[in-house]
Order: sequence, then C-alpha cells, then structure tokens
Amino acid sequence: MKITVIGAGNVGATAALRIAEKQLAREVVLIDIVEGIPQGKALDMYESGPVALFDTMVRGSNDYADSSDSDIVLITAGLARKPGMSREDLLMKNTAIIKDVTTQVMKYSSNPILIMVSNPLDVMTFVAHTVSGLKPERVIGMAGVLDTARFRSFIAEALNVSMQDINAFVLGGHGDSMVPVVKYTNVAGIPLTELLPMETINSIVERTKNGGIEIVNHLKTGSAFYAPAASAVEMIESIVKDRKRILPCTTCLGGQYGINNVFCGVPVKLGKEGVEQILEINLADNELKALQASAAIVEKNCKSLASAI
Repeated sequence: MKITVIGAGNVGATAALRIAEKQLAREVVLIDIVEGIPQGKALDMYESGPVALFDTMVRGSNDYADSSDSDIVLITAGLARKPGMSREDLLMKNTAIIKDVTTQVMKYSSNPILIMVSNPLDVMTFVAHTVSGLKPERVIGMAGVLDTARFRSFIAEALNVSMQDINAFVLGGHGDSMVPVVKYTNVAGIPLTELLPMETINSIVERTKNGGIEIVNHLKTGSAFYAPAASAVEMIESIVKDRKRILPCTTCLGGQYGINNVFCGVPVKLGKEGVEQILEINLADNELKALQASAAIVEKNCKSLASAI
C-alpha cells in the first residue's frame, strides 16, 4: 500500500503518524503547499520509527507527482473553522481548494480511494467525487466515525464505563443536522434508554451535535485534530486490511432511506474496494425525517456549487 495524505496541518500530520505507527502502508507521502513543512514533519515522523517500532517510509513533498500510484489518498486540506464560523461558511473557499487538490491527485493516481476530511465534509465529498470521476464507492467522507466517537465518549463519561463497550451510530450530515440514533445505541448490549434518563440522553445528543465547535471555542485559533485523524485512520485500516467494518461514513446514496444521489452519513461496510455495501437500517419516523432533512441541506449546498465545479 502507498497512502498519500494531502495537508500537513494538525489533522494530516497526526493521521500520517498513526498510519505509519500502525504500519498500514509501505510508504506514506505527506503533501502540502507550504515549502519545508511536509518535509520536516515527515522526516521527524520517520526518525521516530526505531522508537515506535515501525519501518514505514514517510516522505514529505510539495509536488503532487510524489503521490503517484497511491492506493489511498486522505484529503485534509482546506481552511479550518474559527469561532463563530459554521461549516457552511467554509463552503466556497474550500470548494476551490478541494477542486484543485482532487484534480492534482487524479493526474498521478488512476483509481485511488479518496477519504475526505475537509469541511463542510459532505459537500466536499461530493466535490471530490464530481471532479475525480471515480466510482462513488471510492470517494468516502469521514464524518460519521468522528461524530459517533464523540457520542460514545460522552456516554462513557456519563456512565463511568469503558468506551469500548458502547455501540452507537451518528448519521446524516456532518453539522448541526447530524442524527445521533438513540434507538441503536447500547452499552454491552444494554439499551441506552435503560441506563440513562431521556433528559440526560438528549443533553448528550446536543453536546454531540456541538462537539466540533466546543473544541473550536476552547482552542480559539484552530479546530479538532486528534479525534478526526484517529477516525480517518480507522476507516483506512478497514480498507487496507479488508476488515469489512460496519462504520457510519459519508457515501452517495442511491435511494436508500428515501435519499437519492446525495452524499450523506449512513452505516456502510468498508473493505478493500471502499464502500462495499450500504446498510439500510430501520429508523424511527422522527429519525428518518431528521436524516432526510439533513440530506436535503447537503443537497441544497451541493446545488449551489454547480457553477464552481
């Protein structure tokens, strides 16, 4: 495997290091437009190999030619949110960035799997798919894994139990309209509703929806990167090892959940070919309506970009 990470900022650099430490690739290429940053960070990572016990080659570059023949490309490039800024505020600026990045990636790799992290996530996944010309199952957004991780961590905190025993799904768009699905949330098989009162559950749901901006407000000059990087690498690991993990990811729906030709977060099976199956689970009426409303927001934003792609 050769994996390229576009963007040597906090998310990209953290993801590149995790990929190397997990030895998911023989070579990791870190690309950024700022001269010296990807080279320096990549060399620093590579020199940690003897201590962290990995042999993956990590290289940094400002030239997309060094991404040639990549099996997987993780795209983290783009502007980060600032306090008071919504994901939608980033729409036009990051569309131009992702359009250029995807065009450059496709010059040198014929059939990669693209993993999208850039915000607004669902729309940027649509942009990358449109520009790349790849099959929809090979262009996947990371959002659901991250949102679900936040949901699970807040539940674990409330119950004082291990995060590993919590199973959950957060579906829909990566934003205020995301849909934490309480019906399918359990702790070691025990329904969450048997362990916490609805008032507390609703509070956790709202905190999950605001999980990203909570971190932005703390940092002041940046956004989350440890959890987003870990979430993207979980997806990459399932693809590289063909593990067939069932994870909530942004993918192009073809009629499932009453949603057609829109990129939206739903449970999928991730294997060596990317999205190998979309799982259509039975949602409560209010959850299905919330998912469809979330998809409608994504669709509206995508249509607004018609002239920009």
